[in-house]
Amino acid sequence: MKVVIIEDEELAARRLEGMIRNCDSSVEVIAKLESVEDSVTWFRNHPSPDLIFLDIHLEDDLSFAIFEKVKVDAPVIFTTAYDEYAIRAFKLRSIDYLLKPIVQEELARSLDKFREFSRPNSQPDIESLFRMFSGSSEENYKERFSITVGQKIKSYSISEISWFYSEAGITFMVVNDNHQYPVDFSLDELTTMLNPKEFFRINRQFLVKISSVKNIHIYPKGRLKLELVPSSDKEIFVSRDKVTKFKEWLG
Repeated sequence: MKVVIIEDEELAARRLEGMIRNCDSSVEVIAKLESVEDSVTWFRNHPSPDLIFLDIHLEDDLSFAIFEKVKVDAPVIFTTAYDEYAIRAFKLRSIDYLLKPIVQEELARSLDKFREFSRPNSQPDIESLFRMFSGSSEENYKERFSITVGQKIKSYSISEISWFYSEAGITFMVVNDNHQYPVDFSLDELTTMLNPKEFFRINRQFLVKISSVKNIHIYPKGRLKLELVPSSDKEIFVSRDKVTKFKEWLG
């Protein structure tokens, strides 16, 4: 069985590959792809694999965009952070999914289901799923975060939060008064939980709120450096592959 893994976190992709081989040593992972752009290029130049493991939120777009740009004849097991829209869609469409962090037993069950995946009408309805994700209503986005501080629990609404960043495997939330608190979500998970009109993943380390962008400095070759409010002691650049979408997001 030939498998393609589409996942923008290198460590997560390597871990998933190891878990798949633990389930079935005969599986051959023929490609690990990180973005929509890389995936489209790969599928245009290679035959479809037997199975695709597909993260929903990639570094440059929702992964459903791959199927809008290139024909892929392969069943999909989605890998995703918790999202009630995803789970409803996958159950209704009989599409298998794995919630992050992936558990070995659930992966084994997904592979068993794939082996039974032989009905001619059982291919994923990617267009319906894409419309469902693109059209999610704002009222379903997270509105506040609760943080444990010592023996107390503090609650912050979205209006009080400026940006998020990841460091040494820990995600931090920065609030308007420049206090920082660790949160129990990865940036990938936060991207699915927060309103994309307000928050944008500018690179692997930072997820910023539109009102927190104070100044944008243009560097050679179209690079963009941000000043945020409250300020950061780090230099913050928009990833090259996100510059166009970032400009669109700003309007």
